[in-house]
Amino acid sequence: MLPQLSLDNQLCFRLYTASRLITQAYHPFLSEIGLTYPQYLVMMVLWERDAQPVNDIAKRLYLETNTVTPLLKRMEAEGFVTRGRSDTDARQVIISLTEKGHALERQAATVPVCLGSAVSCQSITPETLPNLFATLDDLIATLTSGESK
Repeated sequence: MLPQLSLDNQLCFRLYTASRLITQAYHPFLSEIGLTYPQYLVMMVLWERDAQPVNDIAKRLYLETNTVTPLLKRMEAEGFVTRGRSDTDARQVIISLTEKGHALERQAATVPVCLGSAVSCQSITPETLPNLFATLDDLIATLTSGESK
């Protein structure tokens, strides 16, 4: 077997596994407040800045609009957000938080702390997180710059 094809030598496998397991670790905390992990990501984008176009939300999450749109429709049906048209461009759909969506922010405030405790390990601590974030941000920037080529 070629060593470059060993699963243990693959960055992608480690990132995929870590992502899947972290998403799984979020589940009990998010289910308590009635959100799925993708809904939680959208809510964080809207809690940062309410009333955003679908395109802006999709870009912030590094997703395509056709991936985000069905998610937003479900979130509207659940009463977390409303969808409306832009005053300046009728083609643009604006997503805004409802009162229920705003209220959920207070409930979600403990989720990062709970998850931090759940995934705490020897090499990931509050002190090492900034370096890990910088490394992952660099990887994301490199990979997204390649999308336009």
